[in-house]
Amino acid sequence: MSVLDKQLVPIFEEVLDRNPGEAEFHQAVREVLESLGPVVTKHPQYADSAVIRRLCEPERQIIFRVPWVTDSGKIEVNRGFRVEFNSALGPYKGGLRFHPSVNLGIVKFLGFEQIFKNSLTGLPIGGGKGGSDFDPKGRSDAEVMRFCQSFMTELYRHLGEYTDVPAGDIGVGGREIGYMFGQYKRITNRYESGTMTGKGLSWGGSQVRTEATGYGTVFFVDEMLKASGADFGGKRVVVSGSGNVAIYAIEKVHQLGGTVVACSDSGGYVVDPGGIDLALLKEVKDERRGRISEYAALRQGATHVTDGSIWDVPCDIALPCATQNELDADGAAALIRNGCAIVAEGANMPTTPNAARLLAEADVMFAPAKAVNAGGVATSALEMQQNASRDSWTFDHTQDRLAEIMQGIHDRCLETADEYGTPGSYVAGANIAGFTRVADAMLALGVI
Repeated sequence: MSVLDKQLVPIFEEVLDRNPGEAEFHQAVREVLESLGPVVTKHPQYADSAVIRRLCEPERQIIFRVPWVTDSGKIEVNRGFRVEFNSALGPYKGGLRFHPSVNLGIVKFLGFEQIFKNSLTGLPIGGGKGGSDFDPKGRSDAEVMRFCQSFMTELYRHLGEYTDVPAGDIGVGGREIGYMFGQYKRITNRYESGTMTGKGLSWGGSQVRTEATGYGTVFFVDEMLKASGADFGGKRVVVSGSGNVAIYAIEKVHQLGGTVVACSDSGGYVVDPGGIDLALLKEVKDERRGRISEYAALRQGATHVTDGSIWDVPCDIALPCATQNELDADGAAALIRNGCAIVAEGANMPTTPNAARLLAEADVMFAPAKAVNAGGVATSALEMQQNASRDSWTFDHTQDRLAEIMQGIHDRCLETADEYGTPGSYVAGANIAGFTRVADAMLALGVI
């Protein structure tokens, strides 16, 4: 773990004292603070104005009860969250996650990351995040609908196209967005399509939004390869996960000439030396809502592995696209032994601090989530633009805008890293570039 600048130690200690038991949030804050030493030395106004302390405290934290009724008539009670973290650059923007692991600390870590991710896009959006400990797996469409309607019956009062604009995340796809937006429209009696993103194409959604996080991840890695004089041609890639982000990362890697040889879910991972058959994977995961083991049973030459780690699979590029802290020190060591050259975070904070340290020491190119997976929220902002102008863009136009934004983020990271004396560090570049834009806006707005 890196040593914090002495000016930042009291700030981190305050975060620990005020937010006990929120390990993921502590990890996210420290990861940013570790990069800010050169910034507060060069620009003392950031420390003198308490802007960093203010950034670490959400503007608003909302926790509420979500009662709903199962198909059998049983009453269930879940907990809902929305952390509206920072609105210096625009309305709060960030997804909703439905998963049993969701708690306030998880939502705060995600919301804190979202501030800097959204800042890096260069678009006018602030940072927020939300969700519930509800698990949609195994639930009928009717049960999911009743849960979503109950969830939105409370959350709607905090939302609006100029206030807070949620989207999807783990466990929240087009089905859930549809049910929640329908309830928002019903309660407010207004068709404010800009209040939620990730909507269906026939009712205000944007082309490429479904693919955006996965595509954006690969666009960023493509820029990393170009910066070192290479491309995806002939590269072996491992992608953890098999959800939305992973599927479209796999698709774009194949389009750019690479081969994804492994992907995973919570039950294990699949190795497919010939390259993942994307059509079959989509059929298993999207149409059947099945497990990755079904893919291996249907695909000749593929192997399903239930022990060990997907990071044991030799590759040139690793894309952790599943969940937080999935790539630990053992996984990083395996990637290094097998000659992996690039690790880029498609999920939110999927690499543990010890793993990140090992990768840095081995000179593996490592790019953090707040830069790499910003494509999803960037395309959400493009969806907001289209809704505001009552317009609809083509797939190619939107994809070109996404690629342009990801290139801009990549270049901004490297330029900022150079400026602050950490050449080639995507982590430092992303943290500092994301921070300075938000901090400057906060200073301009006064003590708020």
